[in-house]
Amino acid sequence: MAAFMMLLAWPFAFLATVGRSEDSVEPQCFWRRLVDIILKIIMRVMWFAGGFHWISVKGQRALPSEASILTLAPHSSYFDAIPVTMTMSSIVMKAETLIKFIRPVFVSRSDQNSRKMTVEEIKRRAQSGGEWPQIMIFPEGTCTNRSCLITFKPGAFIPGVPVQPVVIRYPNKLDTITWTWQGPGFIYYKRCHPIMFFQFLPIYTPSEEEKKNPLLFAVNVRRIMAKALGVPITDYSFEDCQLAMAEGQLRLPVDTCLLEFAKLVRRLGLKSKNPEKDLLEYGTRAMKLEGQKQSLEDFAQFLDLPVSDMLRDMFALFDEHEDNRIDVREYVIALSVACRPAKTMDTLKLAFKMFESDNDGAITEAELAVILKTALGVSRLSVSRLFSSIDSKDTGKVTYDMFKRFVEENPEFDEEYLYVVNPQLQRGPCHQKKPSLSSLACLNLPGIATTKPANGIFCPDFSDGKTDGLHKNRIKRFILI
Repeated sequence: MAAFMMLLAWPFAFLATVGRSEDSVEPQCFWRRLVDIILKIIMRVMWFAGGFHWISVKGQRALPSEASILTLAPHSSYFDAIPVTMTMSSIVMKAETLIKFIRPVFVSRSDQNSRKMTVEEIKRRAQSGGEWPQIMIFPEGTCTNRSCLITFKPGAFIPGVPVQPVVIRYPNKLDTITWTWQGPGFIYYKRCHPIMFFQFLPIYTPSEEEKKNPLLFAVNVRRIMAKALGVPITDYSFEDCQLAMAEGQLRLPVDTCLLEFAKLVRRLGLKSKNPEKDLLEYGTRAMKLEGQKQSLEDFAQFLDLPVSDMLRDMFALFDEHEDNRIDVREYVIALSVACRPAKTMDTLKLAFKMFESDNDGAITEAELAVILKTALGVSRLSVSRLFSSIDSKDTGKVTYDMFKRFVEENPEFDEEYLYVVNPQLQRGPCHQKKPSLSSLACLNLPGIATTKPANGIFCPDFSDGKTDGLHKNRIKRFILI
């Protein structure tokens, strides 16, 4: 029945789009309004057949002239499309999807130009004074398990217009909804009828400061939505999830500080559109310093940024000995991991080139330890066994080519030579050989308070706090994606 309803909806949606302009606003004529009502009925029957017998709606939906953007969270499932089909609002969706009737804004995650054009289109529609249909946006930008709200992307808040927050709940005893772990692999189905509850919160009108600062606007709206849901918030995002789950030769441990580093990189605007070129330039400049330690002011000059609190936080991540001096080569390594997490060997090749002495392409055991612990984002790391295995002739140095050959012969070298030798390292459940649903639901990490929301999933309390240093490694956090 659900499949039949979907097929039945297609010709109606197609008919309503015939002859309609995608760029200009047109009055909704009688027959298109009739099609709109028919599609809402068809979609409701489809959801009923799919098990959603009860859909509870609380609050009053604002008019397009009052709030042109609706922000929905948390986003955890394709079932979150229910509010879209009940309101027929426009949505921002991946460019591969084709649902033209609701006049969506298409976006491609991999195309920077597409993302920029998407923001411009949202801005154009939002500032039309209610002439366009309302836009429903999931500002998290990806699916989570609803245990907390991750960082909101600024796209919905750049126009600086009033928005209406909408919160979504699935108050089931068993989580039969969540669509995470890079697809449907861990959805657990049971013969039960899921319940959906979504609530329209009061319209949020931005202040003049928030209009100038979309990130502040997004943070304040997220705080209101988290309070309504009764869940904590985390400053981690979709990009942090990509970093944590990257399948490179070096997979990050649970207690990595690179997630904190990546967050600061984004806030400082250091993640460029052409990372390969910028990393090569940074690497060349770092080589010329020949390992000379830099002060905060020198570091600011190196990055061409003014000294700020956020820059101090980043500087502190690399201030190993608390002497207000850092080696910028470590920053370049960390930046390479954050910008291209799956390209481990490219990062290590760059690192070897920066640390080599006498132009022989070789590095010592101590230098290899610095490179690998920076690439993993940990405080200490023993590489003696790994180094001696690579340096079979006992020369006291290894080259990148020697390291590369060893990795090709031992593709799981990080497990055998790093994680086994360094028991303080904890491999994240994203990279366990046999991950379980319970291990992915959430981690109760030491020293972190946990909150249990209504859906029964625990979530560490990722409240803001200043970092004490990459090598101190006091941050123990994990992406709940």
